[in-house]
Order: sequence, then C-alpha cells, then structure tokens
Amino acid sequence: MTVEKEKLVLIGNGMAGVGTIEQILKLGGAYDITIFGSEPHPNYNRIMLSYVLEGSKTIGDIILNDRKWYEDNNITLHTGATVTRIDEAARLIITDNGMTVPYDKAIIATGSNSFILPIPGNNKEGVVGFRDIADCDAMLAAAKQYRTAAVIGGGLLGLEAAKGLVNLGMDVTVVHLLEDLMERQLDRNASSMLQSELERQGVKFAMGKQTVELTGEERVNGLRFSDGTELAADFVVMAVGIKPNTLLAQESGITVNRGIVVNDYLQTSMADVYSVGECTEHRGICYGLVAPLFEQGMVLAKHLSGVPTQPYEGSVVSTKLKISGVDVFSAGEFIETAEHTVISAKDEWKRTYKKILLKNNIIVGAVLFGDVTESANLQKLVKQGAEMTDEIYGEVMGGGGAKKGLSVEAMADEEIVCGCNGVTKKAIVDAVTENGFTTVDEIKACTGATRSCGGCKPVVEQILQFVLGDSFQQSAKQGICTCTSLSRDEIVAEITAKGLKTTKEVMNVLGWKQAEGCSKCRPAVNYYLGMIYPDTHEDEKESRFVNERMSANIQKDGTFTVVPRMYGGVTTPEDLKKIADVSLKYDVKVVKVTGGQRLDLIGVKKEDVPKVWEELDMPSGYAYAKSLRTVKTCVGSQFCRFGTQDSMGMGAILERKYERLDFPAKFKMAVNGCPRNCAESCTKDIGIVGNDGGWEVFIGGNGGIKPRIADSFCKVKTDEELIEVCSAVMQFYRETGNYLERTSEWVERMGLEQIQQVILENEDNRKELAARIDFALAQVSDPWKKMLDDKDTRTALFEQARV
Repeated sequence: MTVEKEKLVLIGNGMAGVGTIEQILKLGGAYDITIFGSEPHPNYNRIMLSYVLEGSKTIGDIILNDRKWYEDNNITLHTGATVTRIDEAARLIITDNGMTVPYDKAIIATGSNSFILPIPGNNKEGVVGFRDIADCDAMLAAAKQYRTAAVIGGGLLGLEAAKGLVNLGMDVTVVHLLEDLMERQLDRNASSMLQSELERQGVKFAMGKQTVELTGEERVNGLRFSDGTELAADFVVMAVGIKPNTLLAQESGITVNRGIVVNDYLQTSMADVYSVGECTEHRGICYGLVAPLFEQGMVLAKHLSGVPTQPYEGSVVSTKLKISGVDVFSAGEFIETAEHTVISAKDEWKRTYKKILLKNNIIVGAVLFGDVTESANLQKLVKQGAEMTDEIYGEVMGGGGAKKGLSVEAMADEEIVCGCNGVTKKAIVDAVTENGFTTVDEIKACTGATRSCGGCKPVVEQILQFVLGDSFQQSAKQGICTCTSLSRDEIVAEITAKGLKTTKEVMNVLGWKQAEGCSKCRPAVNYYLGMIYPDTHEDEKESRFVNERMSANIQKDGTFTVVPRMYGGVTTPEDLKKIADVSLKYDVKVVKVTGGQRLDLIGVKKEDVPKVWEELDMPSGYAYAKSLRTVKTCVGSQFCRFGTQDSMGMGAILERKYERLDFPAKFKMAVNGCPRNCAESCTKDIGIVGNDGGWEVFIGGNGGIKPRIADSFCKVKTDEELIEVCSAVMQFYRETGNYLERTSEWVERMGLEQIQQVILENEDNRKELAARIDFALAQVSDPWKKMLDDKDTRTALFEQARV
C-alpha cells in the first residue's frame, strides 16, 4: 500500500527557501513539494546581480536551480504567481490568479523588498530599486539611453549598483546620509579606504546628504537635498535598505512585528506554517545576510525531516563581501568604545587594514579590508568568544613571514564555506569521501560550492587537500578542457618532443576527444605553438577570440573601439589633433581617457574601422589582445619634485620594447618615479618603483575582479638590469603560465621563491630567458599595418556585410 506523501508548499522561490528544500531532499524528507515564485525565473543567485549589471555574467550564469532540477526532483514549480493568502481553516494556499493548492505544511520565504524613500517624486519614471532581475534589466536599459545616475544609499547594494553603472559608461554619484560607507559593517578606517578605492574606479560620492525630493516632470532629472543643494541625474537607484516582505503573513493573520515572528524551530504563530529568510524575525532580529538564512534553513530542514537538531538560537553576524573587486569582512562588534582593547594594522601601500576588538581579553569583533585570509579563523574566534593569546595573535596578525593558510582542520563541520550557496565544510568533506571526488569541479557540480562568485575556492581546495592528504597533488590533475585529459605542461612537452606544428596536428596526434577542439583549448594550443615556435608558427586566426581576430574591441551595439598606443601614457599635441580630426570625421561616439593613460575611440562603425586606423597612422594599443596593454607612469623626475627616477622615459622604453608580443593573458605594467605609487604599481603584473638607489620590481599584482597586491621581487641599480629582469620574468611567465592565467594566479601557483630562484639566483638562466624573449619580439609586427596591406582579410572582416 502506497502512503500518500504530505504536501509541502514553499512560498518564495529564492535562495533561502529553495536552499531549505535542497536540505530536505538531501535528508530524505518525503514530501510532495510545490513552489511558488512571483518572478518569472527559476531560483537564481541574487548576490550575483551586480555581476550581471557589470557584464561579467549573464542571467543564465546566475541561475542556481534550472527548471530541469525542479522536474528531476518531482517539484511542481509555479513562476510568475504570487501567493496572497494562507487559509488556515481550509488548509489552502491561494494565489493572485485564483489558484488554490492544499498544504499540510508551508514555508514562507518571501524575502524582502527595496525600501523606497517616502519623498516627493519617488514614483517618477527612472526611479528603481536594486533587488531583482527586473531592476537589473531597467538599469541596463537606462545605461544605453542616459548618461548621469545617482544611487541613494552607501551600503553593499548601492555600491555594487554604482560600480555596475560606471562600468556601463554612466557618470554615477553615490548619495549617502552618513559620512561613512557601509556603516553597519565597517568602521571609519575601512569605510574611508573603500571610498578611496571606489573613487579610483570612477565612482563619485555625495556624503552626509539627505535627499528630500526627486525633481523633474514625468521623468526624474535630479535630487534636492535638505541643505538646499541639488544634483542632476537622469536615473536614480534607491538602495537605502530592505524591508521584510510580510504582506502575505499579515493578510493571513500570522503574527508580524518588523518581520514574520518565529520560534527557535522557525515556526510562525500559525500551525504547520514556517518562515525562513529575510522576511523572518527571530528573537527580535531580522537577518539580511546570506549565512544566517542558510543556518535557519538547515535547522528547519532537519525539523521537517524528523532529524534531531539543535534549535536555531540566532547567528553571530559576520560579513564577507567583495565590493567592486575589494574584499571586506567584519564579524561581531566593529566600532571601538572605551570598553575595548584594539589591535590594528594598516598598510596603505598594499591597501589592507585589520582590526580586532577585545573585551576583557575576549575576542568580540573584527574588521578586515583588502586581505581577508583570516576571515574564517576570526569568525570562529568571535563566535566561540575565544580569549586572545600570543599564539592567536601570531596567527591572525602575522609575523612578517609567509601568510599562514586557513586552518580547515580546525573549522567546525557546520561552518559555512560557500556563503553564496550555503555549503558547509561537512557537505564538502562528505562529497569527497562518499563519492571519491578529487577536483574542485566535481565538488562544485555536487554541492554548489564555488559555482557563484568563486571567493570560497581557496578554502574548498584546502578542504580537498586536507581530506585527500598525500594523494591530493596527483589526483588534482585536470586536462586543460574536457576535450583532453592532458595538462598544459604535458601538451607543451608533447608539442616539443613530437615537433607538432599546427593546432589540428596537436589535437589529432594527442588524441583529442573532440576532433575540432573547443573555444577553450583552441586559443590555448595556438598560443603554446606560437610561444614554442615564434619564428615559424603561422598564427591561426580562427583559433583566436573574436576581438583578437578583428584586432579591435567589439561593443554591445555592434560598433568597435579603436585604441591607439601611447607609450608610457605620453602623447603629443600633433597626435591629439589627429585623434580629434579622425573622431570628428568618422562620428566617434565617445573619446574616453582610460585608467591605463590612453584614449579609447568608442563607437566606430564596423566598415570604418580600417579607415580610422589608416588615417590615425598610429600603432595599435592591443586593448583586445592577450599581450602588453599599457605601461602606466607618473611624471617622475622630469617634472615632479618628489621624483627620483625618470618614470616616463622608462615606461616608454618598456612599452616600445614589449608591445605586440603574445602572453598567456593580458599584461599590464607601471613605473613610479618614487615610492608614492601614483602610477599604482602595486596592482600591475610588473610594477616598478624608483628610489634613490635604482629600481624596485614588484610582480603578480592585479586590480581586476580578483585584486591582488604585487609581491616585492627584487631591487636593481641600473636601467639595463631592470630591463633584463623584466624580460626574464615575462619570458618565464610565457613559458610556464597556463593560458588565460594572470600573473597574480601564476605567482601564487608557482611560488614567489621559485620564480626568484629561477631568475635571480641563476644569471645564465636569466640571460637565456631574456635572449628568448628578444628573439620572439623580433618576429612581431603591428596587426593593422598587416591588415591594411591585406585587402582580402580586410574585406572579409570589415566590408563583407555591406550592401
């Protein structure tokens, strides 16, 4: 006889609710499950909306559970349907379109809504919140049509929205009521450092401003502040906070305070109805961060599955976030008072800050900025109320040597490793031990850890290494893609040993599973062939990415960006006039000064690109290529009263020497004339800082999505020594780097000491590396000189589509 399953209805198709359902399924809970979601999409990662806004991810990329997942788990999904009432007497769920569904147990997970300031003009056209895909779509559409935007609110969502709009080309000002950004998570020092970093990235700020009115007719055109000043804006994003979505609970007679009131097992005042997530109030607290919501979900899942569980007793609030590429963390108390003992360290060169607060020698809170390596350890110590000791101080504050890795062995089983997807250490350990997993990709497919922002990948790797022990290195080997099981080193060795000359030959001889390869391996193999045979390899354009094939950057509207080279960021009045004349002649939409100290000519029609290059008659800036992009400089000793070295002259020398050469990934350099770091050498692949005695070289910096401060590599006395060291580092990177691996990742993988040993401690080897890069450089030529002389290629790429 078949026993009918109890009917479980989830109201709200977001991360907290569906995360609870996932836990119930893992625990074997036997329910007939129905899920309602007001949005038309399956469950997606709301945390990743900012990545969609900035263009690094699509909507598809942030879907956590596609529709097939619901089908595979026999879950009935209703999207675009809003539940309006729970009828307790009839045990029915009622929707806005008249649908009724019976339930035995129900979970409310309706999340929260953007808080819209109750001020005149808040309903004008061009005013949005930032909570869902529809808001994201509105912002993307606005960026295509309007130029100026204001974001009201200096919290996480506001800052992410602002940076995304800046990346879309808008002039953005963040308006914040207080003087400190993210005042609920950061202290004044960390807030100030964050503001400085975002200003460097192009975001403007109006701090201490209270918005009292949005001006304009039907559409917003500005903001008016309480002090009488105004700010012009064609588009306004309200990001001043969130408000628990309690409407359903109120309409159903469930007890509501600020949120839906629950007990320690997440039960509401209505029998068999539970609540999790941002809509929930537990012991007077509504949580808006991901980790507490998953902790609630785990307790509720065990309770509903009949598995013994400790009650939910609240969460120690900690925040680990990446804001526009900057890592920040806070846990517990973070604003010091007279009661606190403060331990702090601030490094303005590396842009890092660390603070720990003690009460009676008990660790009660912490703030990290820039380097969050110790976040998991500090979170544990705050949660445990640990007493500060010399040993703990050495661990978390560092002793000047190499950083100590996270102690995954000491992590509790229930500690959340992946905050985006609520994956615990135990879930990862179980995935490895029960399934025999040996790679992060396998863990990602099974548990979801690392599948969103990827910030937890280092910890996942450490857990994998901890579980596998000595077998970790051998089992961790992966092919460069699914077409082959061969690693990068094996492919390069086989090419050399067998004398393979073309991509097709490599794939055929080395037994590729897919004869034509894929978009991941074709460019990689083409690069390896060019690196091994710089004088004989014939570049295979069909194996390159589209921007490299076109030798230009294609934009989202189908136009192109032309970027001429400006050596060391220096140009002449004659070249500027030439750029202006060509821009006017070919109706260039925007001429933008870049962070790399050159000019982007944005919006060139496809058929005009060759003519623009021809009339500019300037070298390509290679803004589209895996090669040297720019050498950023300060004015140095030529003009600056603090300059000790000629940074502009050295920058031009380096850029002229290394331009056009292919690398595993894009390559950026900077030269400072003194340690004041105006050219930002600390975030470049090679950063050079002048001093009275010569030059200091830094390597492995990155200012992109995954920022990394460069490591000090060596000091040299002469320009000749500097160039030789740069050549050796570049060639060693070219010969050992994985395709698309930035130097920031390469340095961490290879190890700084090994690179120093190969280059600094072996003069013969250093000179051989320098000689090999000189030989490769002798083979390169400007792509647009070639393109303009090759009528067939020019016609095929740029004129074929013309009618």
